[in-house]
Amino acid sequence: MSLKISVLTPTYNRANLIKRLYDSLIQNSKYNVKLEWLIMDDGSEDNTKNVVDEFKKDNKIEIKYYYQQNQGKMVAINKLVGQAEGDLIIECDSDDYFSNDAFKIIKEEYDKNKNVEKIYALCFLKYDTEGKNMGQEFKNKITTMFDLYFKEGEDGEKALVFFADIRKKYKHELEHGEKFITEARMYHKMDEDYKMICVNKPIMICEYQNEGYTQNIIKQFKENPYGYYEYFKEILQRDFKGVRFKKRLYAIKHFILFGCLINKNKSLKYIKSVKNKILYMILYIPGSIKTKRSF
Repeated sequence: MSLKISVLTPTYNRANLIKRLYDSLIQNSKYNVKLEWLIMDDGSEDNTKNVVDEFKKDNKIEIKYYYQQNQGKMVAINKLVGQAEGDLIIECDSDDYFSNDAFKIIKEEYDKNKNVEKIYALCFLKYDTEGKNMGQEFKNKITTMFDLYFKEGEDGEKALVFFADIRKKYKHELEHGEKFITEARMYHKMDEDYKMICVNKPIMICEYQNEGYTQNIIKQFKENPYGYYEYFKEILQRDFKGVRFKKRLYAIKHFILFGCLINKNKSLKYIKSVKNKILYMILYIPGSIKTKRSF
C-alpha cells in the first residue's frame, strides 16, 4: 500500500500566491506517494475559489476545497484535520511551498521511522526564498517541541509532518471566541505523551507576507490575549529543569504581559518553580508599566 499524504492549507485572500504552492505539489507528486490537498478558504474576498477551480480542472492531484466565513486559521486547521484521509498530515500556509524533493525526503524518512513508538511527527528544516535556514540545525534526533525551543536553543521555524493517527487526537484550543493561538500550545500537549524525530533536511520554503501573522504579532497579541495567557500559564506549570535562562525570562515576561491585558492580577499561584515565582515578583511591576505604555 502506497503512502498517502494530506496537505492542509488555510488561506485568506491569497489567490495571487497559492499557485506557487500548487506547482510545488505537482512537482512532488512524482515520488510514488498518494496526495490530497485540502484547502480551507477562510472567507476570502478575492478570486481564490476560481483559482482553485482551475487547479481542479487540471486533474493532476486530488484537491478538496472548503469555505468558511472568517473564523481564523486555527478553526480552519481543526476542520481540515477532521477531513484528512492520509497516513501523514502536513500543514502548509498558502504563502509557503515545498522544495522540489520534499516528498521524496518525507517518504524516505517515514519508511525509516514509521515503526518507532510514541512519535507524533517528523520535524524538518524550513528555508526562506534565498535558501537560508530559518532556524538552527537540530542537535538531537529525538526530542519534544518544548525541549527544542526551551532547552536546545532553537528560535526559528520548522516544518512538521504529523503521523495522522496521533495528530487527529488533538486540536487547537481557542479562548473567549478568539481566532488565533500559537501552534506551540497544541504541540506542548502532544509532547506530554509523544516525541518527534528531527531531520536536518529542508522540505518547505517560506516567504512572509506583510499582512501575515508573524509580521503583525503585536496585533495578534492584542486580539488574542486570553489564549496566549493560557499558553504561558501552561508553560510555567511545567518542570523547568534544563530550561535556558533566556527562555525562562521570555515565559515570565509574556505571562505578565498577557495577565495585564486581561486584568488577571493574581497569577503567581499558577507558577510551579520557586525560581520562576521570584522572577515573576521582581518583574511584575516594571512589566506591568511597560505593558500599559506599549498596549
